[in-house]
Amino acid sequence: MKKRVFVSAVLAVATAVGALTTMHAQGGPAGPPIATLPFHVVENFFHYPAYSVIGRLSGVAVGPNGNILALNRGYHPVLEFKADGSFVRTWGEGSRMFEGAHSLRFDRQGDLWYIDAADNIIFHFDKEGRTVGTLGTNPEPWTWLTHVIERAVPGRANLYQETDIGWSRDGSMFVADGYGNSRVAKYDKDGNFVKAWGERGAQPGNFNTPHSLVVDSNDVVYVADRGNSRIQTFDTEGNRKAVWNMPTAPWSLCLTGGPNQVMFVGSVGRVYKMDLTGKILGAFGRSGRMPGSLDSIHQLACPDEKTLYLANLYASRLDKWVAE
Repeated sequence: MKKRVFVSAVLAVATAVGALTTMHAQGGPAGPPIATLPFHVVENFFHYPAYSVIGRLSGVAVGPNGNILALNRGYHPVLEFKADGSFVRTWGEGSRMFEGAHSLRFDRQGDLWYIDAADNIIFHFDKEGRTVGTLGTNPEPWTWLTHVIERAVPGRANLYQETDIGWSRDGSMFVADGYGNSRVAKYDKDGNFVKAWGERGAQPGNFNTPHSLVVDSNDVVYVADRGNSRIQTFDTEGNRKAVWNMPTAPWSLCLTGGPNQVMFVGSVGRVYKMDLTGKILGAFGRSGRMPGSLDSIHQLACPDEKTLYLANLYASRLDKWVAE
């Protein structure tokens, strides 16, 4: 009898611990099951040149002309494809600019910005592909071996292993700053440092590796707080608006265009679709590195609600997924 009572007590405690774990992971009591989105991969969509050897695929962006740019950490850092998947060109070979290739973004005017986590610099290219500006400085030599450990540097205007960039309607720039500083840095439209908010930590308003950032059409700033498994939202002055706890750590964010924007969130083996109130509308994906599965989605692009381009980091693969 005593043994049965003891076993029952152990089971009760285990059940309670399991419930607490679920509450912690979800940020509250477990909700209804997440709907499965009807997305499927388009097999063999991208036609790579025979000579290309792809490194870890860290970034993807869709340009104003519909071309898709893929960023990787191999010898051909940037690969460009037409909307039908046919190959256009590569560029960046031999440049130290791509030492720490992290992500790509097109701004509201259609210019390309490249985020390099090694040089602590964000590069701005015009529509002809010329470098026309930068954000940040390069305070010391950088290699993956010496700087893989996240650590901050003094100086509020310095970027340190930044990860992403977004723009508000007035042209202000917001940088997820990143592995080193764990904050958001704001610059004016001319590239002058304005302010920063957040520091490393788990409290609301702080970050543990802000890994991706987007700004919606109403100038709300969304930050993927990867190490804390949540998304935080702010106004353009850094005032916190909301904290959304996620089922898994958010690695990447993208917003669709148009008047009714939605957000897609890339994670490890999973992509979520959310409205801008923080409600998860659905998800898809299973973890793996083979085609048809999802690796760590380091960046994703969503030109519309039914088309996604996913940068699978460790699988070194760019995929197109479409909804039925």
